[in-house]
Amino acid sequence: MKITLSQKERMLLEDQKSHEQICIQKYNNYANQAKDNQLKQICKANEQVEKNHLDTINQLLSGKIPDMNQQQNQNIQQNIGSTQTKENNLSDKDICSDLLMTEKYVSGTYDTTIFEFRDTNVRDILNHIQKEEQKHGESIFKYMESKGMYNVQ
Repeated sequence: MKITLSQKERMLLEDQKSHEQICIQKYNNYANQAKDNQLKQICKANEQVEKNHLDTINQLLSGKIPDMNQQQNQNIQQNIGSTQTKENNLSDKDICSDLLMTEKYVSGTYDTTIFEFRDTNVRDILNHIQKEEQKHGESIFKYMESKGMYNVQ
């Protein structure tokens, strides 16, 4: 199915594309920096889903409605630039705090983008991505809570 994007819809998708690229880079870098193996695995798993999100956004930008069933089963490899990182001395708590803040921001930008789209199919796709972003935030939150890094009062 083909779609025609308005200038505003295209601009919003381009923004989401840049957010997904940053998420991929962060998860990759932090997987390499994390000290705890559980956190490394969370980062690696979330990075793969972010790659799927980037592929979905690229398909939308090319005017195609992606098949979400097929999309979920693919392992997408995107060239988004260098993922080399110099060693940072961030603690696992600092890594989690940055990732949680990033996911909160990205989820919020999807909310705005969803409301600006005319096509119901695209809204549903973007809503699906937003829900996955929220799941990433939930996995980070639960990890932080289990390690005493985040205390709910």
